[in-house]
Amino acid sequence: MVAGLAPLPCCRHILDSPITLGWREHLELPELGLNGLKAKIDTGAKTSALHAFRIETEERGGADWVQFWLHPLRKHRDVVLRCEAPIVDQRVVSDSGGHKERRIVISTPLSIQGQSWPIEITLTNRDSMIFPMLLGRTAMEDRVLVDPSLSYVLGRARGRAFRRALLKPIVK
Repeated sequence: MVAGLAPLPCCRHILDSPITLGWREHLELPELGLNGLKAKIDTGAKTSALHAFRIETEERGGADWVQFWLHPLRKHRDVVLRCEAPIVDQRVVSDSGGHKERRIVISTPLSIQGQSWPIEITLTNRDSMIFPMLLGRTAMEDRVLVDPSLSYVLGRARGRAFRRALLKPIVK
């Protein structure tokens, strides 16, 4: 350090061993049963978003819960998963086109390379998007570095296994 100069404020977030991700990855949201979901890693988005085409709220034991359905595989709209989670908030979020939408917010653990931490995710219809999930910068803060020149740094095996499990024929 040069005498008389204070360290830069941006340096306070440097980690001992941050996880490096590419611009797209297969992520794990184990409490939702999504263990290989394709996601766009987007440092330009503050908030994470998860595809939900049907959203129903209810009260359970004094707490608000949400059930939602999603298409986890872009080219297979016949594959539908139902998930549920406690509601932590409702917020107005601006999408990439500047349109404002009131969304339900849930909290669920994100697991990457043996590390797990809770993230907040908004629920919205992403049917027209390539990725069913968008991982925003708030979920990555203090834990992840993004190299936009890379894709699938975590590997493709988890995504392939997730896809195979969803597409396997039901045996009766």
